[in-house]
Amino acid sequence: MLLAEDDRAIRHALERALSLEGYQVTAVADGVEALAQAHKTPPDVLVLDVMMPGIDGLQVCRVLRAEGDRTPILMLTALVETADRIAGLDAGADDYVVKPFDVDEVFARLRALLRRSSSENGAQADAPQREAPQSSDRQIEAAGLRMDVQARRAWRGERELELTRTEFELLELLVRNAGIVLDHSTIYDRIWGYDFGPGSKNLAVYVGYLRRKLDEPGAPALIHTVRGVGYVLRED
Repeated sequence: MLLAEDDRAIRHALERALSLEGYQVTAVADGVEALAQAHKTPPDVLVLDVMMPGIDGLQVCRVLRAEGDRTPILMLTALVETADRIAGLDAGADDYVVKPFDVDEVFARLRALLRRSSSENGAQADAPQREAPQSSDRQIEAAGLRMDVQARRAWRGERELELTRTEFELLELLVRNAGIVLDHSTIYDRIWGYDFGPGSKNLAVYVGYLRRKLDEPGAPALIHTVRGVGYVLRED
């Protein structure tokens, strides 16, 4: 694991906690060191602070993604506005934790990222339900959406969607369960492997961003909110 955090106290505390949890951690203080280390010894997962001097975490993320590096990335951010979180997802991050954070939440999110990454590489992992209409192990379709699960590509009609890892996982879950209302706890458990509770805004942020990528002028909305329950994919 590669950890990049410019705050010395946070870096040392998190490095120690992760090491005690069983991770082999390489800790660096800025984005320049993070890129150099990632190129030298590619890690299994990256934990990047957003606000770092010189090259910040968003820039590190953009560089790695532009190079075709798909290593899971967890962002640490003190920025709480939705637009700031979206900037991290747009840069190619897979998930984020807002400071001040509970270290158990960091552990849970890392486990989820590594589990999903292992699943993509052929390791055994929990899979979403597969009862959706017109589905197969590779190709699934619903509500005008088409997904190639193995290639990790998705289309609405003829338009291909540019999705992050987490967005793809969320859309796949919704497509496989098209017409079924999925409650918040179920989605958290399937995507993150952990229910962050009713106060978490994490799911709402991802759903909002996914909606923006799916929306087309004059076309019906596909992801619907069932107030107090969760979300459902259907074409109204």
